[in-house]
Amino acid sequence: MDDALLPSTEAIHGWIEEVFAQGVRRPGYPADAWAEEWIAERFRALGLDGVRLEPVPVRRWEPRSWSLEVASVSGASRVLDCFPLPFAAPCDGLEAELAAFDPSDPAAVRGRVALRDVGFLHVPADLFVPAGERERRVHDPDGTLGELHALPFGIALGTEADPVAAAGAAAFVGVLTGYPGDSCRYYVPYHGRRVEVPGVWVREDDGAWLRDRLAAGPVRVRLTVDAVDEPATSHNVVGELPGADDDVVIVGSHHDGPWASAVEDGSGIALVLAQAEYWARVPAAERPHRLVFLLHGGHMSGGAGLHGFIERHRAELDRVVLEVHLEHASVETGGAGGAGVAGRPVPRWFFTSRIPRLEAAVHEALVAEDLRRSMVLPPDAIGERPPTDGGFYADEGVPIVNFLAAPWYLFDEQDTPDKVDRTNLVPLTRATIRVIESTCGVSAAALRQAADDEVGGGAGAGSGPGSGPAGV
Repeated sequence: MDDALLPSTEAIHGWIEEVFAQGVRRPGYPADAWAEEWIAERFRALGLDGVRLEPVPVRRWEPRSWSLEVASVSGASRVLDCFPLPFAAPCDGLEAELAAFDPSDPAAVRGRVALRDVGFLHVPADLFVPAGERERRVHDPDGTLGELHALPFGIALGTEADPVAAAGAAAFVGVLTGYPGDSCRYYVPYHGRRVEVPGVWVREDDGAWLRDRLAAGPVRVRLTVDAVDEPATSHNVVGELPGADDDVVIVGSHHDGPWASAVEDGSGIALVLAQAEYWARVPAAERPHRLVFLLHGGHMSGGAGLHGFIERHRAELDRVVLEVHLEHASVETGGAGGAGVAGRPVPRWFFTSRIPRLEAAVHEALVAEDLRRSMVLPPDAIGERPPTDGGFYADEGVPIVNFLAAPWYLFDEQDTPDKVDRTNLVPLTRATIRVIESTCGVSAAALRQAADDEVGGGAGAGSGPGSGPAGV
């Protein structure tokens, strides 16, 4: 690796700030269309080949106005701060009685506005490290990964309103309980499918106030949500560099986000651009394989770009030596609720196919670059596949290394440039280069055979196809 070819910390962070400055970057929004063209222009300026925008159908959801008015028989009335549930049905002055949702008696909310607490997971960051494999999978010299980590979701991610809709509720009011941000600006779900009941998010203290009113007697609410939910077109942005052979390493992330979103995924855009800039300066014969740089569109619309790229290029995937995905270079904010120590890197997961040489290369890169609070996890450590924007490549048998961090603010407008792990932007770039260099002289067929040998004839990179969220 030639350090002189690396972009600087200032350059990488500057790209994040430039993307963030464009505003809310949801699929179909002007800021996201700007990001697509801006990325393509940078690819062309670096001399990448085959730079193109591949269309991806998405849902464009934009809330225009909303309100939640509350009145109780005790005389207490209030207009609560709230935020619309993405992709939920609109409503115009819906009035109904409020009822607390109880999963043991769901019929109690039929025809009413259901008040439901939605909790967040607070777990030891190293919970998902396989037993007995810590030495070869963890780089944690300070011993902090056993501390509780506040995740940006609970076990119901993407289905929070489904039980109340199934129970026949008129609407959903979700209370964000145990949420470190004391916020209701929470962009979940992002699956891109219509939620059949109207809904809003409220803060934990406002949810407690509502429960107190219910304890005193009947409560009525008036809910209004005016939102656009319509088909739109986003794009996957692609650029390529020739290498020593025609097998392929894909370096990817996504370009859209729930808000202006510096971490989710302004940081992913910048980390992919850093790889493109470095490898564009390396002679073609010294690149281990052909390199494809890829920024998916529509992550916040059910992972549309990920699925679209796989469908469009499935016949080419057997030539992919490795798919590297880079998401969420982030720091903790400090404070209550398990939000960690201010300025410390959010625990890093590197979901890596069960190929010993690949797992070893990732771990060695983390140690060499001293990327503390990092773990090399199997693809199915948390679910059927990695909860990343690149997770479904594993289902296709593609060897993967998917980097992901999951800070509590990932879906909140509080995701601002000060949350980016600025200190480690270059070390993350160097570690990624080391992993890519480790594939030199290794064909896609050979690496897949190593995966087959490891799992006794399976695909080796994942747990098989299935449905579910595209990732965080």
